[in-house]
Amino acid sequence: MSESGEPVVSKNKSHRKEKPWDTDDIDQWKVDPFQPTDNKAGAFTEESSFATLFPKYREKYLREVWSAVTRALDTHGVACTLDLVHGSMSVRTTRKTYDPYVILKARDMIKLLARGVAVSQAVKILDDAVACDIIKIGTLVRNKERFVKRRQRIIGPDGSTLKAIELLTSCYVLVQGSTVSVMGPYKSLKEVRRIVLDCMKNIHPIYRIKELMIRRELAKDPKLATESWDRFLPQFRKRHLKTSEKTAKKNERLEGKKEAWKVAGMSAEEIAKKEKPAKKVYTPFPPAQQPRKVDLQLESGEYFLKATERDAREAEKRKQKQAETTEKRRTERAEAFIAPVEKAEQTVEEKKRRRKRTAVEVEMDAEEPDGVEKTKKKKKKRH
Repeated sequence: MSESGEPVVSKNKSHRKEKPWDTDDIDQWKVDPFQPTDNKAGAFTEESSFATLFPKYREKYLREVWSAVTRALDTHGVACTLDLVHGSMSVRTTRKTYDPYVILKARDMIKLLARGVAVSQAVKILDDAVACDIIKIGTLVRNKERFVKRRQRIIGPDGSTLKAIELLTSCYVLVQGSTVSVMGPYKSLKEVRRIVLDCMKNIHPIYRIKELMIRRELAKDPKLATESWDRFLPQFRKRHLKTSEKTAKKNERLEGKKEAWKVAGMSAEEIAKKEKPAKKVYTPFPPAQQPRKVDLQLESGEYFLKATERDAREAEKRKQKQAETTEKRRTERAEAFIAPVEKAEQTVEEKKRRRKRTAVEVEMDAEEPDGVEKTKKKKKKRH
């Protein structure tokens, strides 16, 4: 406040005037639809066009729905062509086109149609509030099997994960081949892209879904509008075991194996051999030169055999080795099914006998005179 009592106005705001028409009930971020009257310059001087290829399996569907595509684009003054010879779709502006941005929307529409999106869904892209994003995931994982498993994680069992993503982000998501097509608001597209890319980097989508759910609940509280939400959001980190924990787990597994070996009837020597294999004796000299394959064949007499006889012998050795390996693996698998040693429960008759014995002992203790008890104690002390 100045000496005269008038409020001091900043130099930066000295030329600003009051705006009585600008009230709080006006949405400053609202985008009004582009009308033909908004295009003051009239028809475009040059034609703009975009084309995209589509796979062979989409040809039949596109032929059926092309009339619907044409009707949707005609309302915006955009022409479209379906070329079945070259397998391509194209859109272009005409003299009736009044919105300069609608040609980019039409380009996105034919891209989505080529990626497997239904025409009823792809038409929604012509709305200004809806945007699209095609995420390429084909080159993110080298191993084919791993890629298929991680792509399936985005969909989830019976499409449950995909449905959760769609509900939380208000987007339409379609996983097709090596791409993921997404339609929705600009902010949500960013969230879906993050979920998809993280999933291909081996971070399960459920973690991001949980984070989105927490954010949605926190947004409802006006008190937390100016605060940081980091303390509420879960921090998902890979937990590395300490050396002591690893050793404890290893020892636990070894104890379980020992029990199984004992039950299987293995001797103490065999168990000791399995636990600690014999250490090789250190020698400073290099090992003796191994004989050649031909020398071994000459020694065994195999060198002078015919090719068919040699092959028959090799096949016999291979079969014998396979049989040994099969037997070894069968015994290893059988170890897991051996029941642990259990203490046999006492029968009813044994319990009755035990009760009778304890009752008789108690009676005998009660009948003994005090003097006898004292003499027994003295004898114990002397000993």
